[in-house]
Amino acid sequence: MIRLVSRTGRHLQRYSKGLRLVVGCIPYRCKDNELEVLMISSQNGQAMLFPKGGWELDESIKEAALRETLEEAGVVGNIDEDELGKWSFKSKSRGIYNEGRMFALLVTEQLELWPEKNFRQRLWMKVGDAREVCQNWWMKEALDILVDRLTSQPAPLPTEECT
Repeated sequence: MIRLVSRTGRHLQRYSKGLRLVVGCIPYRCKDNELEVLMISSQNGQAMLFPKGGWELDESIKEAALRETLEEAGVVGNIDEDELGKWSFKSKSRGIYNEGRMFALLVTEQLELWPEKNFRQRLWMKVGDAREVCQNWWMKEALDILVDRLTSQPAPLPTEECT
């Protein structure tokens, strides 16, 4: 069952060494033999980014990444076992330091209704375009790692016709 309400508040938020722990996904698919990634607008609509948010005490890291991606982007899919990386960065909106971790998510379903549909735009785009519009340096690094991972793995991938 899919919840149509986003979690709110920070009372269950995880912290480590003073850093707020945030997690997210880079949703991707293959369309017309090309790799595409799904970006979303920030809540104020001023930036494009990948879905991410707070990792809470009552969930695993992957559960949190999947929840944030569903809430913010309205997609579900298969999450990679290995995270793309870990970055420390300062929040632009709150001015606090965060530790961010990202995962790759092969999208299997795009929902018409999702919790933050009225607050965000979502847009599929080619990797080069996504890299240009993404304003977060650490998300650009995660995107580069995803592309490298998908194009360098010897095992057959769901996106092999894209590479």
